[in-house]
Amino acid sequence: MFSVGRRWGRRQRALLWVILLAAGEAAWGQLRYSVPEEMPKGSFVGDVAKDLGLQLPDLGEGGFRLIERGRTQYFALHGKTGHLVTAERIDREQLCERVQQCVLRCELIVEGEMQMYEIQVGITDINDNAPSFRDAEKELRMTEATASGSRFPLPHAHDPDLGRNSLQSYELSGDEHFSLAVQAGPGGDQRPELVLAKALDREEAAFHELVLRASDGGDPARTGTARIRVTVVDANDNAPVFSQAEYTVRVPEDVPVGSVLVTVTATDSDEGLNGEIKYSFQKITEKASKIFQLDSHTGVIILFRSLDFEEGDSYQFDVEAHDGGGFFDTAKVLVTVTDVNDNAPELTVSSALREILEDAPSGTVVALLHAQDRDSGSNGEVRCSLEGDVPFRLEKSFDNYYRVVTAGELDREQVSEYNVTVRAADGGSPSLQSSAVLALRVLDVNDNAPVFAEERYSARLAENNAAGALVLTVRATDADWGQNARVRYRLSEGRVRGAPLSSYVSVQAETGALYALRSLDYEQVRELRLWVRAEDGGAPALSGNVSVLLLIADENDNAPQVLYPPPAAAAWRGSGAARSVVELAPRSSPAGALVAKVVAVDADAGQNAWLSYELAKATEPGLFRVGPHSGEVRTARSPLARDAARHSLVVLVKDHGRPALSATATLSVVLAESVAELLAELGGAADEAAAPGEPAGSLTRWLVLAVAAVSCLFLAFLLLLLALRLRRWRRQQLLPPDSGASLRGVPVSHFVGIDGVRAFLQSYSHEVSLTADSRESRLRFSAAAACCDTLPARPLPDEPAPLLGDEDPAAALPVDPAAPSYKIFWTDVSHY
Repeated sequence: MFSVGRRWGRRQRALLWVILLAAGEAAWGQLRYSVPEEMPKGSFVGDVAKDLGLQLPDLGEGGFRLIERGRTQYFALHGKTGHLVTAERIDREQLCERVQQCVLRCELIVEGEMQMYEIQVGITDINDNAPSFRDAEKELRMTEATASGSRFPLPHAHDPDLGRNSLQSYELSGDEHFSLAVQAGPGGDQRPELVLAKALDREEAAFHELVLRASDGGDPARTGTARIRVTVVDANDNAPVFSQAEYTVRVPEDVPVGSVLVTVTATDSDEGLNGEIKYSFQKITEKASKIFQLDSHTGVIILFRSLDFEEGDSYQFDVEAHDGGGFFDTAKVLVTVTDVNDNAPELTVSSALREILEDAPSGTVVALLHAQDRDSGSNGEVRCSLEGDVPFRLEKSFDNYYRVVTAGELDREQVSEYNVTVRAADGGSPSLQSSAVLALRVLDVNDNAPVFAEERYSARLAENNAAGALVLTVRATDADWGQNARVRYRLSEGRVRGAPLSSYVSVQAETGALYALRSLDYEQVRELRLWVRAEDGGAPALSGNVSVLLLIADENDNAPQVLYPPPAAAAWRGSGAARSVVELAPRSSPAGALVAKVVAVDADAGQNAWLSYELAKATEPGLFRVGPHSGEVRTARSPLARDAARHSLVVLVKDHGRPALSATATLSVVLAESVAELLAELGGAADEAAAPGEPAGSLTRWLVLAVAAVSCLFLAFLLLLLALRLRRWRRQQLLPPDSGASLRGVPVSHFVGIDGVRAFLQSYSHEVSLTADSRESRLRFSAAAACCDTLPARPLPDEPAPLLGDEDPAAALPVDPAAPSYKIFWTDVSHY
């Protein structure tokens, strides 16, 4: 019980010494600690987190890895405290046999930082092993004639401890005939020898029992004993002699078990029992004794267990040859094991990323790998490389560590996953290889804007569409992934006819479908130009624009509108009196003479606005005809005397839509040769149109006043025309003949005379004008102040400007609002 307490006290003192003297060396990513062997599991080794300056959250769950290259994990790291502790009992003699400094190495990898730190733990020796002899008993044979001072080798004790804890001394006890001498070997080891101090007498004592004690220098010291039995025999004159003092052999590590490695040979000149030689191992380690086997009769050393260069590259032991008389000789055997390339490189992934952003900068560490080969020399030289054309490269870190880093920019849209193969090959012949595969997924970054399927979009939509009608669908794609590839659509701001664009059309945010929000009218909006923007779901969002042209297709939804003649039901502007239009045609008009022209327009476009005219109804069907494209009403034949004076014509105006829409215009044509005949006819018509209670004389009186006013106006016009002619004639006298336009050479037939005065009137006009090349003359009589319901005819581009102003002389005459208005057209037919 006392010895156990003392042993535990020594361990406590050793632990205190470790705590006080352990130093962490963080330079170059290395830490060094020292701990005694045989410490219990969980013993403190060092504060790694403090020595490396790491935060405890960095060492949290899954934040670090502790890697040891041996078969046994001797250390562990507490993530909560950052302390390095022992995970198993450590036996220095088992781990580091015949090695002065026993150091265990491990690597700490911090996953979040992709950093690697090397930790070296020195294992210090304690006196936990006592010296021991391979043979607990040893028998020596000596003759009684052996001279005093003769020396005989004794068994060697072995203590695997180091320093003062190793073997320090030998002691011999048991008999006064013998003493102990200790010789120093070539390697500094102690070799005990038995010295005969007093002559032997077989008759006095045939046997002598001795005890050889070996002690170490520990505190307390440990000892081991071996019993020596000396048998006294008759005289033996010659000792065995080995053929050579040292046997050296080199064998490859892959030599088969059972192979003969070397044969040691010793000779003895004696005969009989004294000349019989037997061989035995001396000063051999326990490990070597399990690998080699010695034939005691022949001296053949064979391989009992397979060799491994990585476990031991050399073995040294002694072989003793002794005869039957107790004489012996010792030879040294050195077996050197040569390396064979029997170990493939070991490639270990110490730490690796599984995912990386595609915008990671060049040089980003992807993985840490450790490569080693247990062979030596060129067989243990490892070369690592990457297979394939990948955007990564290998960098040597330190010792046998490599880093896999990015060599350029990554693009997830081109390659989303990489299987990076790292291959390690040694320098043996043939070379052995091993590989490791790194699976790396590239995470998306919003680096691609949405792209529309077409550069621009256009669509046609028929007018009068239903509200909410689908116009077209725009589609954009984003090469990114996930939320970064989610595309939403919206309209860019704009205005149409003063209203926001969003009141006309809308776009569905998810599908890109474009809808019309209202019924569109071609006559108001011919086309809509707009921009649709596609935005992805990244942060920040990227966008793309595309132009959309929406053409409104016309439909035949407008009937033709007759501008002239105005509808009979139209009200006179400013009064409630009915207004009628009467067209005048001389009875002497030839066939094809122009009587009137129906003017109509259609608000539609294209084919829907092409108008055609036809005579739908006439008082005298064969007398008039209508131009199908011009709307001109002409005589189909010359009027006859039997033809009625008044004619009513219904002209049908029709467009070319499907279905066609139409309108009608009603014309009143009076056949008359003179103004008096015209007035008489109009008076009769007025009497018929008058109300039953209104006297006919009132209408006649108004007609007479109207004719008088027109006559006065016409007379004033003729006087003005003569004054202008005189002025022009005078100017021609003063200017050169070609300085101005003249009316000389105009045929007389181009004028029509009223009361002996000739005048030239332009047809279909609000104005009264005189031109030099007109083929027709028309005079409009109007009792009203304004006649804006008629369509003025524009002069042809090659016609000269009118001689008179735009003012209507008749506009100055007083007008009775209650009086009906008339239009009288005279046509000069002298050129026919």
